Amino acid sequence: MNSNAQAVNGYNFSESESQTMIAKMVKDFALKHIKPKVMEWDEAQTFPVEIFKQLGELGLMGVLVPEEYGGSGLGYFEYVKVIEEVAKVCGSIGLSLAAHNSLCTGHIMYFGNEEQKKKWLPKLATAEWIGAWGLTEANTGSDAMGMNTTAVLDGDHYIVNGSKNWITHGKSGNIAVIMVRTGEKGDARGISAIVIEKGTPGFTHGKKENKLGMRASETTELIFDNVRVPKENLLGKEGEGFKQAMKILDGGRISIAALSLGIAKGAYEAALAYSKERHQFGQPISSFQGIAFKLADMATEIEAAELLIYQAADMKNKGLNMTKQSAMAKYFASEVCVRAATEAIQIFGGYGYTKDFPVEKFYRDSKLCTIGEGTSEIQKVVIAREILR
Repeated sequence: MNSNAQAVNGYNFSESESQTMIAKMVKDFALKHIKPKVMEWDEAQTFPVEIFKQLGELGLMGVLVPEEYGGSGLGYFEYVKVIEEVAKVCGSIGLSLAAHNSLCTGHIMYFGNEEQKKKWLPKLATAEWIGAWGLTEANTGSDAMGMNTTAVLDGDHYIVNGSKNWITHGKSGNIAVIMVRTGEKGDARGISAIVIEKGTPGFTHGKKENKLGMRASETTELIFDNVRVPKENLLGKEGEGFKQAMKILDGGRISIAALSLGIAKGAYEAALAYSKERHQFGQPISSFQGIAFKLADMATEIEAAELLIYQAADMKNKGLNMTKQSAMAKYFASEVCVRAATEAIQIFGGYGYTKDFPVEKFYRDSKLCTIGEGTSEIQKVVIAREILR
């Protein structure tokens, strides 16, 4: 397996010392500071801002941001480890961590000019500010080019009107990167990316969504009512927003794949431990083939997903086009995540259906991974387009 992977992209999939150290640091933090509060935050739908401030102090809110802008300056292997270890304990915190790093922060890092990077990245990388990112609208969904949110140039400002849906950190975020229409509707060249800071008049949030899972990761609507935004807040040039967003989503798919991997591993490890502890007919249930085969399938699929993720991460680190690989990783890992969480519930039996055990939350959290940042169906569209070129 390793030799084949090396033939593909030169990466041997062995964990580096830095990955091992970071994984231990994040695991220790998650077990100490996140695990005791997981169900409390989930039940109350609390977005624990203070946890993200602490993650910022550890350098985990700017994992990929260069050190000159206050970040950790690490690569995608380390980033995957960070998201994975947090998601093993809480999918909600893992999701918010991923969205902050790869979407808002990542968009400014990759497409901002020097002045914009110096202005916003240090605040984002240290969690002084929490970031949001807006593409989706109520009536567009995957049809991003049909967006209705507009930005009209008026002197030195853009006047922004419209709304965005399903926005992570829409209420608590301090800054948002928003895709707006500056040209013809339905034309990819008519979409631009603009940064809007919290407190700008006319920029508000709508209702907070009451979700099945990921309940401690805040999701709201964003509303723009004649919001005047300085034109220097435009990222890149007018008309480049759609192309930028697609590149950001390539990296974002690795984030959701890593999130899926963490949730899947969390569910699998809980089920494995329980299968050894739970006795029926005088023996641990892991000794029964029906249970053992479930665990074998879970373990195999998780390792396969991990290899896909690290292949995409390796290509991202090298600056290669990895649209196909990131879509494959996100599609496969998210579906594996749902299957692993489902089987974990089955192994736990009736206990798995209660909130006294962790697998019911893994089960609820897992489903979003097949929807967010492009559904499984959209990933198949992307993969098919790439292989049929």
